[in-house]
Amino acid sequence: MTRDELEKERNETEARLQEIARAQSEYDGRRLKELRAEIDAMLAKEGYSFDDLAGGKSGKRNTGGRAKAPAKYRHPENGSITWSGRGRQPGWYKEALAGGAKPEDMAV
Repeated sequence: MTRDELEKERNETEARLQEIARAQSEYDGRRLKELRAEIDAMLAKEGYSFDDLAGGKSGKRNTGGRAKAPAKYRHPENGSITWSGRGRQPGWYKEALAGGAKPEDMAV
């Protein structure tokens, strides 16, 4: 095979893999809806709702009761944008450091 043929084959294969991934995602979405309907029906038969089962927190993520970390750094131009100093550094923070700013300059 020539390089062009290999590249064409690779592009076709990648496109097919994307189609398969999309189909899997659609299947998972449908199946979850079906399962949720079955569970809702079973609970309703017993006089309960999904909220009763989930402790009144249906669709909400349990954060374990942890509070949000307080802001440690503030955007130099827009004070409403902050960062706690945890996790990935935001773009504005990196840009400010690259521009010569010091972390102390942006401290809250």
